[in-house]
Amino acid sequence: MTTRHRPWRWQLRWSARILAVLVVVFLVWGCVWEPRSLVARDYAFALPAWPAECDGLRVDVIADLHTGSPHNGLDKLDRLVERLVESDSQAVLMAGDYVILSVFLGTYIPADVIAERLRPLTARKPVYAVLGNHDWWKDGARVRAAFESAGVTMLEDQATPARLAGCDLWVVGVGDLWEAPHDIRRAFSGVAGERPALAITHNPNVFPQMPARASLVVAGHTHGGQIAFPGIGAPGLWGQVDGRYPKGHFVEDGRQLFVSPGIGTSILPIRFGVPPEISRLTLRSSRAP
Repeated sequence: MTTRHRPWRWQLRWSARILAVLVVVFLVWGCVWEPRSLVARDYAFALPAWPAECDGLRVDVIADLHTGSPHNGLDKLDRLVERLVESDSQAVLMAGDYVILSVFLGTYIPADVIAERLRPLTARKPVYAVLGNHDWWKDGARVRAAFESAGVTMLEDQATPARLAGCDLWVVGVGDLWEAPHDIRRAFSGVAGERPALAITHNPNVFPQMPARASLVVAGHTHGGQIAFPGIGAPGLWGQVDGRYPKGHFVEDGRQLFVSPGIGTSILPIRFGVPPEISRLTLRSSRAP
C-alpha cells in the first residue's frame, strides 16, 4: 500500500524551511554584519535663509555612538574618527548619546575613554556637540567635562559663533527634550546679526518648538528604528512618539530638520536596514546663482 503526500504538508514543510533560512539571514545580518558596518551618505539641502557666501558648506553629522554596544567598540570608534578626519567637511556635528545605559551583550565604556579617542578629530577640525538622554543617565556633567577636555565644543542651551571656510555662522545647541532643560529661548538668546544658525539637539521631537532663526536643525535619538524593512518601514517606531521624525530630512512650515540614523544600538543589539551612518551634509543657498 502506497501513501500519497498531501500537498499542504509539502507546502508547510517548505514554508518552514524558507522561514528558518530567513530568520538565520536576519540574525546574521542584523546582529553581526550591519552593526559592524559604517556607511557615508551624501545629502544636499537648499536652505532659504542660507547666505550665498556659505553656499556649499560641508558638515558631517553623527549621533548615538553608544560606544560599547555589540560590534561597536573602541575599534569601531577609531574607524569612525579616521573617516571623519579624512573627510572634506569643515566641521562635525554630534547629536548626543555617546555612552550606553544598557544593551544586551554590551559593555559600558566610560565617557573619558571615548572622549580620548576623539582627539585626532578635534585636532583637525571643529567639533560641536550636545548631550543625549543616555549621557545624562550616566552623569551628564561628567560626560560634558570629558568631551570638553578632548577639544569638543559642548553646547547645552548655548550658542557660539563660528567661521567655517569663509562662512560666518552661529552653532546653537539645545538640551535634550527628556533629560535636560531644553531652554530654546536661552539657547538662541545670544544669536545676533544676520549670520545663519545651525542648531543641534538630541531628540528631534523638539523641532516644532524651534524658531525660524535656525536655518537647519540636526538631531539623532531614533536610530531610524534600528530595524526597518523595505516597503514597511520601522515597526519599532509605529505609533510611538519617537516615530514622528524617524530619520532623514523633514520640512515643516519652511523650517528644516535632519535626523541622523546614528551609529550604535540600544536595548537590542540589532541593526537591520538602518546601517550605521556618517551623514555628509552639503548646505546650499537657494539664493546662490
